[in-house]
Amino acid sequence: MELNNLKAFLAVAENASFTEASERLFLTQPAVSKRIAALEQELGAPLFDRIQRRVELTEAGRALLPHARAILRQLEESRRAVADLSGEISGELRLGTSHHIGLHRLPGPLRDYSRRYPAVQLDIRFLDSEEACRAVEQGELELAVVTLPLQPSERLRCQRLWLDELDICCAGEHPLAGDGPVQLAELAQHPAILPGRGTFTREVIEAAFAGLTLNVGLSTNYLETNKMLIGAGLGWGVLPRCMLDESLHTLKTPLQLSRELGLVLHRNRHLSNAAQAMVTLLEP
Repeated sequence: MELNNLKAFLAVAENASFTEASERLFLTQPAVSKRIAALEQELGAPLFDRIQRRVELTEAGRALLPHARAILRQLEESRRAVADLSGEISGELRLGTSHHIGLHRLPGPLRDYSRRYPAVQLDIRFLDSEEACRAVEQGELELAVVTLPLQPSERLRCQRLWLDELDICCAGEHPLAGDGPVQLAELAQHPAILPGRGTFTREVIEAAFAGLTLNVGLSTNYLETNKMLIGAGLGWGVLPRCMLDESLHTLKTPLQLSRELGLVLHRNRHLSNAAQAMVTLLEP
């Protein structure tokens, strides 16, 4: 089985598009189609349904997908393991991180890393923390720096780097704004602006409000957007303390909220020299 054909299959499957796959592989679209056709002929089954402009995996394609990922991942790890014997810190490092951490926690470490290891090509992907964890688990990313899950998969190893203090806040003209304490039951009656359901940060918040039903008016995973909506007076919300400024009023509540930010690695994956150097740099 030709590895280039497997790479073409994976690119089309992950992009759901022959055009985007060709751009990713720096090939013409006919060249990608030719490789897919060769793989389909070798396997004796169609791998994609092409309905108008939509590209979807067939049953055979869905069966092949995890094996294709595993084969290419093992090949990459084999090459890297041999290259790492020299001790050289080079090659590509695929790193996932959230927008918030990328903006507020990583600029300094990334600057130091690039100066120390100029031979490393950083492939930084900005993802929701949950998506980044799945990508590490599936072998698509070598490591992630994200909000840590409360209940991580047994395949993942999580290491806390920072404790991120969270504050409940609102606009200065919000009905809850004032100097006195606010009870959780009163807070729950007002519209809230929170990260999406199923996110690690939302799980932290809901666990703290156990037994109370929150009135979530708006929901987005981008904390900078949440800050804007809260500042506009559309509801109260929960933000990292480092994001608060004079445009927001911090509410006094019985809660002390925080979340853990840190490294996510696959327990069974051999780290490249480039990845190990990043881990060492980030560790306190």
